Amino acid sequence: MTAPAQSPKQLVLLGAGHAHVHVLSTLAAQPMPGVQITLVAPYPRQLYSGMVPGFVAGHYALEDCVIALAPLLKNTGIKWLTRSATGLDANARTVTLDDGSTLSFDWLSVNTGPVQDRDQIEQTMPGAREHGLFVRPIEAFGALWPQVAELAKTRALRVAVIGGGAAGIELAMAIRHGLRSSSVTIISGAAAVGANYTPAVQQRVAKALKRRNITVLPDMAVGIQAGEVLLGCGARLACDVPLIATGAQAPAWLAGSGLALDGNGFIAVDACQRSTSHAHVFAAGDVSTRVDRAIARSGVYAVRAGPALANNLAAAIAGREPTPHQPPENTLNLLSCGDRQAIASWGRYSAQGRWVWWLKDRIDRAFIKRYARPPLTPAGDMDSDGAPANRR
Repeated sequence: MTAPAQSPKQLVLLGAGHAHVHVLSTLAAQPMPGVQITLVAPYPRQLYSGMVPGFVAGHYALEDCVIALAPLLKNTGIKWLTRSATGLDANARTVTLDDGSTLSFDWLSVNTGPVQDRDQIEQTMPGAREHGLFVRPIEAFGALWPQVAELAKTRALRVAVIGGGAAGIELAMAIRHGLRSSSVTIISGAAAVGANYTPAVQQRVAKALKRRNITVLPDMAVGIQAGEVLLGCGARLACDVPLIATGAQAPAWLAGSGLALDGNGFIAVDACQRSTSHAHVFAAGDVSTRVDRAIARSGVYAVRAGPALANNLAAAIAGREPTPHQPPENTLNLLSCGDRQAIASWGRYSAQGRWVWWLKDRIDRAFIKRYARPPLTPAGDMDSDGAPANRR
């Protein structure tokens, strides 16, 4: 008599962030026998956030900054659902998708990328939903920015970048370079611009912004109306394009997941990128606690964290103990300044100039090339920006 065949184990990859792009590339060369893998990702491509400021500045076409997912999945047997998660039950081992369906898993890896919680932002900044241009999801921003650039050809725009972190700094200088006749203001909030960087880097950033005639307002944006941003001091800033580049929040659906979370709602993980409460759940990137968010937006993060995640998923599913992944004490961080110059920092050291931009450009292009595959003919209906039609 023949024994009944065992059902394959179910591994769900939730999101197509930088680390998961590497995992997908690894699975193409090193399949997992006896494992059915499902990717849940709403867009047909991964828009590399590290090159988006260069796109805004006019140095890159949008297609220069993307990694198509379909070629990575070709001949792998991986099932791909073009959906987003709206719920997670770690105890029941199910993910709820935005069409109401549920997906069961034996193992789960979460790498959904940064999130801007619109409900949370709307509470602190009324009018943001109606009038603001959100940086996240990055795919939507990439599709909408050309419309701003076209508008700037008809008249000078007043752009307010809300947020003084790495994304706000780079985008402000990119806009100043790309939209030459427009004015740019950074509304930095209570913290100094570039507060997460060393004082030396902060000084370099401040000088770079001043040289480019970018105004910095150390105030809070407390509301957005048509044509203006309301400030905490009571003043109103005339504004045509309020760009919301505030920091990332944890996905709202994590709150009821049953997973151990940190004080900000991100998944608490150990040194193996594994949930501290559920050993069958892994997480990487902006959705987890063990990440430098400035590094997570770069290809450097994928090259380092991606291999560790791929190896640990394979080990855990095979019944082996995962290997701790220790991020390096110092990492190279590169801030583009819009006009083919950049600022570099490594621990307490910093530098800037055209050679730094050349280095960043080389690293970024190498990251895209590393995971690029010949494009496939997309299936199904797509919007003009390349997103599935039902994902608007």
